[in-house]
Amino acid sequence: MERTCPYQQENSSQYLHLNRSCTCSKNDIANLQYLECPKESIFENKVQTVQFYDYELPLEEEAERKIGWLLKMIYVGTATYVGYQFFPYMGDNLLQQSVSLLQVKDPLFKRMGASRLRRFAIDDERRMKVVELGGDRELLNMLNAAKDDRTRKEALEALVALSNSDEVVGALYQAGAISVIRSTPTSSEDAEVLTYKSKLLKRFQDLKYEDTS
Repeated sequence: MERTCPYQQENSSQYLHLNRSCTCSKNDIANLQYLECPKESIFENKVQTVQFYDYELPLEEEAERKIGWLLKMIYVGTATYVGYQFFPYMGDNLLQQSVSLLQVKDPLFKRMGASRLRRFAIDDERRMKVVELGGDRELLNMLNAAKDDRTRKEALEALVALSNSDEVVGALYQAGAISVIRSTPTSSEDAEVLTYKSKLLKRFQDLKYEDTS
């Protein structure tokens, strides 16, 4: 036979919504002074547990989002690095596509094409390959028609990369590069344009090429 805990009877109205199964056995009756029914502790633990999970879930979701973005950034960064490292060793089709981008009217595509050619021109053989595909003349056309400093800078930077080959400098001279470079407007907002112009003109001067136009 089980008897109801006196502690539970006295506080039944206060803890009616809590667990009512707290009972005392015959052996416990003799030691009622040591018997406790820790309903308040149970209730407080439940409230603390609910509050903990309510606070923990948003933190976990935020952590998952941050980890997801971090992984994406690592992937994009790795892909970009690999692309920059292996781009010069890709085939002629990609090089031809890069030259074709210079013929598009949109300045954005022109800048993309010039940037690719600049990364491709890592030795004399590849620089001459660009010349064979007409990339040098397309870069000069791009520079001559450019309406903004960003486009001019990309064209000049690609030409500087190509001009590291003496043969390419000769080809650029034959294409009228000196007059195009000299007529390129400079901007006080972008000092790199003037820097690239000076490098190219000095390169022609060092190789004894003069503007005859």
